[in-house]
Amino acid sequence: MAKALEPRTIIKDKWLDEFLNHLKVGGSASAYTQRNYLHAIKEFYHWYQDQHQTVPVWGSLQRDDFRNYLRFLGRNSLGRASIQLRFSALRSFYKFIVRRGGVDTSPIKNITLPKQPRRLPRFVTAAQMLDLLKAPLQELESLKKTSKEPVSVTPYLRDVAILETVYSCGLRVSELCDLRAEDIGWPGRVIRVRGKGRKERLTPIGEPALAAIQNYWNQLPLAPVGNSPVFVTHERRLSPMYPRLIQLRLKRYLGLAALDPNLTPHMLRHSYATHILDAGADLRSVQELLGHAHLVTTQVYTHVTTDRLKHAYDAAHPRA
Repeated sequence: MAKALEPRTIIKDKWLDEFLNHLKVGGSASAYTQRNYLHAIKEFYHWYQDQHQTVPVWGSLQRDDFRNYLRFLGRNSLGRASIQLRFSALRSFYKFIVRRGGVDTSPIKNITLPKQPRRLPRFVTAAQMLDLLKAPLQELESLKKTSKEPVSVTPYLRDVAILETVYSCGLRVSELCDLRAEDIGWPGRVIRVRGKGRKERLTPIGEPALAAIQNYWNQLPLAPVGNSPVFVTHERRLSPMYPRLIQLRLKRYLGLAALDPNLTPHMLRHSYATHILDAGADLRSVQELLGHAHLVTTQVYTHVTTDRLKHAYDAAHPRA
């Protein structure tokens, strides 16, 4: 006789609670990773409940349980990236249980997942990037001419500083939101970046970006110091910028610059990497600047630059 199930919204599971606490306390995972992993594991938990009319006992599950789950995800037309994310969460979960002595080995080991198609990163040209960097102040000037009410310059100066900083340093949007005043080394023109897995790196920052930050700070009631966020949502609040707000602000400026408004903030990072490789930077240096753990992650940009060289060759060489 199947035991009664708890309500779907309630999961009382010792290993899941300990795993989530480990992610939070250990500082090895961002808030986004914690949220995604929790969602993925709960999703599997509820699927198993539906299939077996009982809750999963992690030490008793077999490889076939996860193969069946993989087939279920495939039948529901989940994309490769979504499937990869779910199994990444489950793999990390089982690694944790193995280290704590809850199971001898992970039943997910050696399960073959659908391969991710190699996608070339989207980027804008250097000229298009300059148009984008000018867009916030262009909108500000337009509003000053048409608005009957006083227009605050602060959010537009902030947005200029954000765009300049992301492009100058090749930051992920989460790294930008985590940036603190004490992370900026003004004399040496470097910033300290907290990357994935809480790994820190130092990266150069250009004079235009530093000048844009200073112009923005000059408009604030108090300039950020110490642990205060570099970029805030409102001039009178200290809450840091968050990814969704940056995405929405970028969308409007892309439209003003006659660029695809569906491009994401990560496109700025792609553009940074592509432009410095085009200018002659070596791949290892770009890997360090981007904070990639493995060179293979950075190598995708060589395909972009190689394709551009081929197009230039075909267009210009008389014997192409």
